[in-house]
Amino acid sequence: MFQLENSIPELMGRGAFLFILFMVLFRLLPRRTGGELAPMDLVFLLLITEAASNSMGDYNSLADGTVIILTMLALNYITNRLSFTLPWFERVMEHKPLQIIRDGQTIPRNLKKEMLTADELMGSLRLNGVDDIAQVRSAWVEGDGRLSVVKKEDNSRGEGAQRGSRAG
Repeated sequence: MFQLENSIPELMGRGAFLFILFMVLFRLLPRRTGGELAPMDLVFLLLITEAASNSMGDYNSLADGTVIILTMLALNYITNRLSFTLPWFERVMEHKPLQIIRDGQTIPRNLKKEMLTADELMGSLRLNGVDDIAQVRSAWVEGDGRLSVVKKEDNSRGEGAQRGSRAG
């Protein structure tokens, strides 16, 4: 139960390979996928998790599982540390914000790039207190999938930026 069934380098290699694979895959996916889990996204994530657990091996040993978990935790820490200290690494690992509304007009190419439908966009805008796109000076899908909205100035209320809802 507590004895290793596989070598530590093999376990670390499996964990590192899957960590890097997931980092690359999630970097390639539209940013709203990471920011919000729709039912289809949740099923996708669960299926990937199941496939990953099988590829790591069918372990009966707590020690093997512990090595994999510690490897992934260490890689996550290293990735976060490198993103914090090296700006170029952060640029590689994170999505840049993408503007989807400029001066009350959507940017169709960017909506298409994020696979964001008009209904999803309007839902996110309503969560930000906006019921008409014409009220928006700019809106951005942030790197983590949230939608940032800057309203046009309203002289009677002087409202500024509203942030925080997830895109989609």
